[in-house]
Amino acid sequence: MTKPQVTIPLDIPEVQVLKSEINKAGELIISIESTKETAVCQRCGKVIRKLHGHDDWVKLRYLPVFGRTTYLRYRPKRYRCENCDGHPTTSQLLDWHEPNSPNAFAYEQHILLQLVNTTIEDVAVKEGLSYDSVLGILERQISDKVDWSQYVTLDRLGLDEIALRKGRRDFVVIVTSRLKNGRIIILAVLADRQKDTVVEFLRSIPERLKKTIECACCDMYEGYTEAIREELSQVRLVIDRFHVTRAYRDGLEHVRKSALKRLKNELPEHEYKALKGSMWALRKERQDLTPEEHKTLNRLFRLSPDLKTAYDFQNRLTSIFEEHISVKTAKIKIQKWIVAVAKSGLRCFDNFINTLGRWWNEILNYFVARETSGFVEGFINKIKVLKRRCYGITNLAHLFQRIYLDLEGYRLFA
Repeated sequence: MTKPQVTIPLDIPEVQVLKSEINKAGELIISIESTKETAVCQRCGKVIRKLHGHDDWVKLRYLPVFGRTTYLRYRPKRYRCENCDGHPTTSQLLDWHEPNSPNAFAYEQHILLQLVNTTIEDVAVKEGLSYDSVLGILERQISDKVDWSQYVTLDRLGLDEIALRKGRRDFVVIVTSRLKNGRIIILAVLADRQKDTVVEFLRSIPERLKKTIECACCDMYEGYTEAIREELSQVRLVIDRFHVTRAYRDGLEHVRKSALKRLKNELPEHEYKALKGSMWALRKERQDLTPEEHKTLNRLFRLSPDLKTAYDFQNRLTSIFEEHISVKTAKIKIQKWIVAVAKSGLRCFDNFINTLGRWWNEILNYFVARETSGFVEGFINKIKVLKRRCYGITNLAHLFQRIYLDLEGYRLFA
């Protein structure tokens, strides 16, 4: 009985199919021949047309067909140059295959697509390849540094760090950009947080792109801020609101810990247990509190009026940052907040107020266009998932390649 047959375009330019067969291993072997009738002399660089013969048969991995492992089989043509002394021969180069590679370009792109959001080990097992083979494809096809020619603007720059190893302080810096269309791109993985390292990278940005950077968002680490001021003096430097919020919430946290420590000694055990969950309730937005959390906070505030005062001051400052107001208006409101805190006698916000004094303009810059590095924080979380999935990546070149692939892989190869 004859099996049903289908015809599928090979989708490779300038080749013809000689035959196809399935071997004993169930693999599909497609024998092809190049229809291209020229080569480029490797010595003089001229186009040559004198056919000299063929090289040995080459077998290349190609895209799977109906779940079958597929190979292309062909003999590269050799051409003789009539222009050069000795008439050297040159093998024909084909656009769909890199010499000495065991794979067609299409198959390597297929592998890269499989690698998005997974591990090299997983792809190697699924495709019947070695770990080193998959890693070699990644290294050949994905650059380990940014290609500036891909971009016409950079818009919003973000800098943040991540630890390569859990529990250790070997931080690397992730430099990203958020374009106006919302697309996030990876620009660099820097070896450390030193100012000189950051400066060296910023200097590598082409001048045409530097002119398109509107703002740079980062935390209050001087290695970042001084490098940005030095190399991108025209760029608006914004201290990320997340780090500002964390700084003033630390003041409330200090009061909470002191109050609970005191109440643990003063209250009967059953009354102290009724305050359980207050930490999370204090951290939530008021509108998100459950009725039970409201009761817990009210009970705690009756026992610690200072905590209630600090809580109200924290929420008042948060409300200022939530408002869509001008820099001038924000400045007036924050100054009034500082005066009110001073009059209250609370000292828990002293460190934060000192921080405000040091970074006053950079914090107020948030109100120019409400820029934050929230996109960086979210991106860092994705990188942490990538690291866990791959059981850690300590090679910075490989880390950049994997980040780039997870970001761009579907767009490039799907």
